[in-house]
Amino acid sequence: MIVEWINPLGTTWGVWWITVLCAFLVGVSKSGLKGTAMVAIPLLAYSYGGKASVGLLLPFLIMGDVMALMFYHKSGKIQHIIRLFPWAIIGIVVAVFVGNEISDRQFINTIAIAILVCWVLIMWNEMKHTKVNLTHHSVFRSALGLSGGFATMMGNAAGPIFNLYLLSMRLPKESYIGTGAWFYVMLNIFKVPFHIVSWQTISWRTLQLNLVLLPMLVIGAFLGRYLVRFIPEREYRFFIFAVILLSAILLFFK
Repeated sequence: MIVEWINPLGTTWGVWWITVLCAFLVGVSKSGLKGTAMVAIPLLAYSYGGKASVGLLLPFLIMGDVMALMFYHKSGKIQHIIRLFPWAIIGIVVAVFVGNEISDRQFINTIAIAILVCWVLIMWNEMKHTKVNLTHHSVFRSALGLSGGFATMMGNAAGPIFNLYLLSMRLPKESYIGTGAWFYVMLNIFKVPFHIVSWQTISWRTLQLNLVLLPMLVIGAFLGRYLVRFIPEREYRFFIFAVILLSAILLFFK
């Protein structure tokens, strides 16, 4: 009875512990060390399969978003994401229809390439002597929104894309985290009905596993909140760049 309650999907215990780790990484990422949750994407995909892993990860991300808002809701600058949000919604809707028409391998490769292209653009901007806010360019903004919305629906892999958008504005550390939290919680909640009705990747059993592992996510959230205080601004930004690059490379092996 206890085993059925804590492991409702009936996976091996090795897979169950991988899921525990992923819940912890989401908590750490959402509360401070943004980007670390991207490591959970290939781990869950290897364990559960591409589409199933997306539905399992989404409630963890929403829980993490809520934890992040508890810490940083006053630091968020919603005006910075209003212009991006409609494009992201369009990307999500497109992905819902495309999701059943292409293979996991095809859309994962597309997401990874998009992340790498954005990473190169922002790193170029970062190393220039004259800093340019690329989000002022409407073409760049709409492309980021569409690709990010598509990526977040297809594989919960839009973190690097939207993080790059926020990073290019060079927001202070806490404003960066708070603004991202508001954006992600709105987008992730918007995606839930599509996962339940259209893709059927969220069920009572997957939600039960999410709730069972919620304590690990909370522990990760408080640990991330604690660690982010000790990371200097410059080193913090390059840590994020490194995690984004690693996440993109890992997606090719997903």
